[in-house]
Amino acid sequence: MKTIDIKGKKYVMVNERISYFRHNHPQGQIITEMIKNDDGVCIFKADIIIDHVIMATGHAYEKEGSTFINKTSYIENCETSAIGRALGLFGIGIETSIASAEEVQNAIKQQNNPPKNAFLTQMKEFAIAEPEIYKETLKFWQVDSAKSITNPESQQQIIKEINDKIKGG
Repeated sequence: MKTIDIKGKKYVMVNERISYFRHNHPQGQIITEMIKNDDGVCIFKADIIIDHVIMATGHAYEKEGSTFINKTSYIENCETSAIGRALGLFGIGIETSIASAEEVQNAIKQQNNPPKNAFLTQMKEFAIAEPEIYKETLKFWQVDSAKSITNPESQQQIIKEINDKIKGG
């Protein structure tokens, strides 16, 4: 099977795993099921079945908009990831890892590019859960809106301050 080198390790793409499975198990089945699709969060399960016996199961979780591809295709991406994991757990394409090349590439992208709205999402949660502490903190920072705080260090400091106040510190 073709592999992709990612940081010195070889990973197999999901399409390669599927092709191998279809060639070597022509009567086998790959059955997918959407477990959840609520509020932009999708969870899929994929079963590898041979002779009516579930040989392996894989799961995947994707969040709408968390990556470029997930802006438009998070459901499809989630299903593909679940299939890749199931085939990996079945033993296909696991020379160095159960994870597929796509899964590793996606994880690296998310680590290197955290969601741009993570700070605003956290602040929104604070505004709902602890409105007085939220307002007090913005007032202390002399801003009307969390949207005006763009410096990552300031964002981290504000989140820490609010968490400390919530904990009674």
